[in-house]
Amino acid sequence: MKHILILGDGMADEPVDMLGGKTPLQYAHTPCMDELARLGVTGRLKTVPDGFQPGSEVANLAVLGYDLPKVYEGRGVLEAASMNVELHPGELAMRCNLVCLEGDRLKNHSAGHITNEEAYELIVFLNETLGNARIRFHAGVSYRHLLVMQGGDKRLHCTPPHDIPMQPFRPAFIRETDAAAAQTAGILNQLVLKSQEILPGHPVNQKRIAAGKDPANSIWPWSPGYRPAMQTLKELYGIANSAVISAVDLIRGIGVYAGMDVIQVEGATGLYNTNYEGKAQAAIEALKTHDFVYVHVEASDEAGHEGDVQLKVRTVEDLDKRVTGVIYEAVRQWDEPVAIAVLPDHPTPCAVRTHTKDPVPFLIYAPGQTPDAVERYDEFSVLQGTCGLLFGDAFMKTFLAPCRK
Repeated sequence: MKHILILGDGMADEPVDMLGGKTPLQYAHTPCMDELARLGVTGRLKTVPDGFQPGSEVANLAVLGYDLPKVYEGRGVLEAASMNVELHPGELAMRCNLVCLEGDRLKNHSAGHITNEEAYELIVFLNETLGNARIRFHAGVSYRHLLVMQGGDKRLHCTPPHDIPMQPFRPAFIRETDAAAAQTAGILNQLVLKSQEILPGHPVNQKRIAAGKDPANSIWPWSPGYRPAMQTLKELYGIANSAVISAVDLIRGIGVYAGMDVIQVEGATGLYNTNYEGKAQAAIEALKTHDFVYVHVEASDEAGHEGDVQLKVRTVEDLDKRVTGVIYEAVRQWDEPVAIAVLPDHPTPCAVRTHTKDPVPFLIYAPGQTPDAVERYDEFSVLQGTCGLLFGDAFMKTFLAPCRK
């Protein structure tokens, strides 16, 4: 049996008044996911272990069943792997957002979802002006970039920028958690302040301002770590070959360390306008040559960060119709059975516009499986599912070896 896991990043939410007290997942029209729930088994998964923050790097590693205390080194190192940036001993890697400030507040974490081309020009500029023998900037996708510091100390407290929309940014500056890391924290905070001096006048930002767009007028480094020691999925579960499909470096980087083939899809943006159909077709083709495929769709998470309820409903419906439905209709005709799992990595409630730690709903469908009594896929229906609340690698083990008749 082959397996495909479809992950709607940040898809889970909380009841919303404007939706009649329903969550976006409850309110959305999701006939395919509902059918898979009726034919399969459901439950919840705790994707944020105690002591960890609900970042996508934590939650996606947890979905794959990794032991976070053993392997977690932040998201910067994972994105470095996706970007083919080799980390050497003693090098600290950090996610480096391009953000938009408005006065003393952080307006948004994405610089108004700056384009790849604009961002690349700014990162080159930052490397030329602020980079040195110890500091290097590497361009990623849209607002998501990489900062590498030689000899940096990871014992830092960093605030993800998506946690403080429209809040004062200075109280969220980097702090050391050990006195030995004070120099690293000081250097990084100075880089932030220097970026605020030089970025506003750059031609890219002047053009964005003239067009009524948010400028990328500051950097924001966070999630520090060193090169991790991770087992591959083959070592963990005996999966002979696997593949990952995602628009974002973080997930592709997890795939690199997990021994997965990274499949790029043209037009995959990480936003509501991503190439859903392209991802679905790439997944179907990947299943012909791989035993396990991990399809990650970012759009619902970004809608949650924007606090846009209607957009989040739309992204959930798009995931159902344009990805899950397309894949299900294709593989149900195959001679070799294909198991399908659907879940978020973490909630991103529109009301708070950031990630939360609540367990996420999942469904697992496999041909010939004995279903439970759940009729719909959403945060509350799955409370009646036979799988209950799972921890650690229990979800992956359940998915890879579903109960048979």
